[in-house]
Parts: sequence; C-alpha cells; structure tokens
Amino acid sequence: MKFLFDLFPAILFFISYLYSQHNPEQAADWVSRLLGDVSPAQAPILLATIVIMLAAVLQSAYVRLRHGKIGKNLLLFLVLVIAFGSLTLILRNENFIKWKPTALYWVMAGSMAVATLFKHNAMRLMLADKIALPEAVWLRLNFAWIGFFVAMGALNLFVAYRYSTEIWMYFKMFGVMGLLLLFAIAQGMYLSRFITDEVKDERT
Repeated sequence: MKFLFDLFPAILFFISYLYSQHNPEQAADWVSRLLGDVSPAQAPILLATIVIMLAAVLQSAYVRLRHGKIGKNLLLFLVLVIAFGSLTLILRNENFIKWKPTALYWVMAGSMAVATLFKHNAMRLMLADKIALPEAVWLRLNFAWIGFFVAMGALNLFVAYRYSTEIWMYFKMFGVMGLLLLFAIAQGMYLSRFITDEVKDERT
C-alpha cells in the first residue's frame, strides 16, 4: 500500500494525461477556466500538471496530519513539483514539467555525493539496521545509487526531447519502474554474496 501511496501523484498525472488525450476539447475547457484561453493541443499536459500539483499537496498534507512531519524525500518532491509545475503553467511550456524527474534524480545524487565527502554514507544510514556489509561494499553501493540517479536523470531528458510527450509519459510511468526494479534485483544479487549466515538467520 505504501508503494501505491508514494506513486499516487504520478498515477494521477498519467491517468489525467491519457484522459485529456482522448478528450482534448473538454480538457481545454477545464484548463481555460483556470489559466485563460488554452488550445486542445496544450490542454492534456497542462491539466496533468495541475493534477499532479494538487495530488502532491494533498499527499504531503495527509502525511503531515498523520505523522506530524513530512520526510525529506517527500518534501523535495513537493517543492520540485510546485516549482516546475508552476513554470509549466505560467509559460505554457511542457519542457519544465519534463525536467522535474531529472531535477529530482540529480538533487538526490548530488546530496548523496556531498554527504559522502563528509563521511556520511546514505545507503548505510538507510540499510545498516537490516543488513551487515563490509565498509568497502557500503561505499560501492552508495556510488552505484549515485550513478543510477545520474543516469536516470540523463535518460529522462533523452526521452523527453527525442520522443513525443505521450511516449515520455509511458516511459515515466512504466519504464522508470522497470529500470528501478532491474537495478534493485541486480543490487540484491550482488549484496547476497556479502550477507553473513548470522544475518540471514536473524531475518528468517
């Protein structure tokens, strides 16, 4: 359930875009009431942008009411959605919302890299209570995720500028999840070699 909750804004973004693609006149009418005159061609991505901004605000508000605070990752997501979404709506330029995933990936990669310079390993902080690994492996794991986020940011821009908005939408919804799953599986296979028998017994 948490996985679906985390994807809540992205799912609504995708669904609202597909609906608008099949109903551009209606989408244009809805968006025009908020932003002024909008063409049916512009409406799908603009409506989807409005939807993901509202969904991100509602998601953050729910977490704040339920847990008393908003986590750093969720707060970063909210700030980037509002910032890039606002630019998309004000300038009527879909490239801004397409840059949002890249900004998110690169900010995460940058923060992990900076933390490493100060001897703080982000992956060890998240996983040390679950698995025991040699220090060198923790370092490799940390750099692997940094590289993954950098690569995903670049790949997002490649798809965004090379292909249509619809293809970018499908990539964002399904391609990213598929690549993340493959990376996680490969990482798990690599780490399994370093998990001691004692740790495995504790987890079973």
